[in-house]
Amino acid sequence: MKNYLVGGAVRDRLLGITNKDKDWVVVGATPDEIMAMGYQQVGADFPVFLHPKTKEEYALARTERKSGKGYQGFVCDFSPEVTLEDDLKRRDLTINAMAMDDQGNIIDPFHGQSDLATKQLRHVSDAFSEDPLRVLRVARFHARFSCLGFQIAPETLALMKKIAQSNELTALATERVWQETAKALTENQPEVYFNTLQKTEALACLFPEIADPFGTTQSLPTDTEHQQSQFIEPLRADAGEHALRALAKAAELSKNIDTRFAALVHGVRRCKKALPSSLVAAEHGSLKDNAVAILCRRMKTPKSTRELAVLVTEYHLKTHRALALTPLETVDLLDSCDVWRRPERFEEFLLACEAIAYPLGNESDPSYPAKFFLKEAARIGREIDIKALQSSGHEGLALKQQIRLIRANKIRLIGA
Repeated sequence: MKNYLVGGAVRDRLLGITNKDKDWVVVGATPDEIMAMGYQQVGADFPVFLHPKTKEEYALARTERKSGKGYQGFVCDFSPEVTLEDDLKRRDLTINAMAMDDQGNIIDPFHGQSDLATKQLRHVSDAFSEDPLRVLRVARFHARFSCLGFQIAPETLALMKKIAQSNELTALATERVWQETAKALTENQPEVYFNTLQKTEALACLFPEIADPFGTTQSLPTDTEHQQSQFIEPLRADAGEHALRALAKAAELSKNIDTRFAALVHGVRRCKKALPSSLVAAEHGSLKDNAVAILCRRMKTPKSTRELAVLVTEYHLKTHRALALTPLETVDLLDSCDVWRRPERFEEFLLACEAIAYPLGNESDPSYPAKFFLKEAARIGREIDIKALQSSGHEGLALKQQIRLIRANKIRLIGA
């Protein structure tokens, strides 16, 4: 029995990147033998074990044979006869198909070190196409390593596009799609993930609402008050490209994936014609609902992700022109954002709006005055002695109206 460090830990060590996660492959052992050494089995589909002391994952070397559609349609062989090379061959990218023995020697049968040197994300073998989830994984790795100059090899990009065109992606569970997407949203350049999915036609399969705006030219809004804002949409701009730029800016402003996702989907509109019939049916006639809420429910995103995305979709334009709002309109906007109970979420809401506005504004003055104005309005709006109003006889609707008027009068004095 021999143990090998594999995958990302080897790749990142060669790149000089700190990686706390270590995965190991065990060659020449049976489940009973490794459990007899005190390891705890945690894998249901194939044997994965936790080291009794380090709690690092040790998996028996295995091969996979395609037996059905999707990422679960595989038959695994994890017998002691499976070699290390057999195990590495089933992996997605050459840079992830390297191993290291206990002497520090690199085992690299598929030339991962060469691809690290030339900064190529290249699939190991044609078996890549057997798992459609790998399209998302490669897009995610591209988002992670693009800042280092990595590109997807042309033949791998072509294979990803072929998988997208085969309808195999529709067999993926939405939970797995969101899991990969949520991971991608944590990367330094999450916009690269969605751009890669767009180039391979996978975006239209998985997120048709996000793909729909690509190729659509934005026009200047007719709302005169919105035009008073410094941040107005350009006369001609691809709506999909603008969404990616907004996501890129959001990634600079916040590490919160809810904020980043909200910036990306801020312009999503109902695109029933763009949705496959199976997805339209899944909406259960709720097209009157916010289109982003429909998207989030289908993808089974966390509640916090859905709530912020809906809020940004509904109110980002009004936020852009906050300086042109009347004091009462400002109070109503703050009320709609539930700023009094959810101040932390409001902070992320403003960052998402700033990210959306940034590519639209004057490049020589990238500040977003609406953010500072609304933060100050929220601050002074909290300076109300509600108990005193209640003791003076205000209650119910009358109390709410009085609070609204007092807040408006306070806001009126900002900058006076």
